[in-house]
Amino acid sequence: MADGSPVMAFDAYAARAQFPILSRTVNGKPLVYLDSAASAQKPRAVIDALTAAMEGSYANVHRGLHTLANETTEAFEAARESVARFLNAEGPDNIVWTKGGTEAINLVASSLGQSIQPGDEIIVSQMEHHSNIVPWHLLRERRGAVLKWIPLLDDGSLDMAAYADLLGPKTKIVAVTHMSNVLGTINPVAEITRMAHAVGARVLIDGCQGAVHGLPDVQAIGCDFYAFTGHKLYGPTGIGALYGTAEALDALPPYQGGGEMIETVEMERVTYAKPPHRFEAGTPPILEAIGLGAAIEWLNQYDKAAVDAHERALYAHARARLDGVNWLKVIGEAEGKGAILTFTVDGAHAHDIAQVMDRYGVAVRAGLHCAEPLARRFGLTSSARASFALYNTLEDADAFADALIKAREFFA
Repeated sequence: MADGSPVMAFDAYAARAQFPILSRTVNGKPLVYLDSAASAQKPRAVIDALTAAMEGSYANVHRGLHTLANETTEAFEAARESVARFLNAEGPDNIVWTKGGTEAINLVASSLGQSIQPGDEIIVSQMEHHSNIVPWHLLRERRGAVLKWIPLLDDGSLDMAAYADLLGPKTKIVAVTHMSNVLGTINPVAEITRMAHAVGARVLIDGCQGAVHGLPDVQAIGCDFYAFTGHKLYGPTGIGALYGTAEALDALPPYQGGGEMIETVEMERVTYAKPPHRFEAGTPPILEAIGLGAAIEWLNQYDKAAVDAHERALYAHARARLDGVNWLKVIGEAEGKGAILTFTVDGAHAHDIAQVMDRYGVAVRAGLHCAEPLARRFGLTSSARASFALYNTLEDADAFADALIKAREFFA
């Protein structure tokens, strides 16, 4: 590992044992939770950190002088430092707390949007989550921006040649996902960033999936902004973070107004705090930030490469179990993709498949996965998705395949 400590083999069973919810049953069957791309379960370390903060030392942060305020502020800012290290940010001042990845992207869109002029171009891709589409549509509606779309190849990878053709002097923002929540495709974000910077555009990376799977290194990527959420990273809901370079954050006007984000307030004028506090109006999600810090420190005990190899092995095992069936269509098979298996079944709606699989205790997601342009690209009205996490096992992969085969037989 980076700190020189020995790399231990990853033990998925030991990791799984740290998640209380995974010991329960559903419909009389052991729970097989394969919906982590939507929201991951929480380890005991996160549950205990939240409980300890509420029971032993809670107060509002930054402005108090008493013991509880000081203790809570220290824990809150220590969590910011954990996020900075996790992303390989230059320092904690590059990390803005938000209520999730969606708000992080909206913060950038709203603030950068104040300088957008009619005809300015924003590039997104066809694989984006709605959280990285709708904020840019708002700029199209309100500021006259022009949205341009990077098309997808049939395997679910970006058409990088088409992306190169889209870039030009009017390009102001490029906003793409690090890892698709539907396809599992891992995008070449460093190359995307380099190409965008060559034409003077800002780059935002949606890391809500990428951050979970050991991918983020914002300095290596070189992006201006990187957004992610806590609840997919084994942390609480209602918390996320935005990374920005010092120059990029300093250039942004405030996103919201209120306490904490100001320097001085007078009847005639107001001056604003420096980043990151400029973007953290009001009482922040204190407990949630502490919980996210705990999740990151818990996750850091594992070698990222070993976890990634484990998750990919589960995906490969599930695919092997279903090899040769002629009623299954897998959506997204880009080289090097992550452990997300999105599929359709001939003769059955994805919602029905998910409901039948639930009878066997297997939790998968069904629908459009908040990615309608992607669904239209592949001619889908709905699909089912199994997403593997570090707490899943080969037994889970087998249970998934068994339940899917039984669901298909039910509708055949």
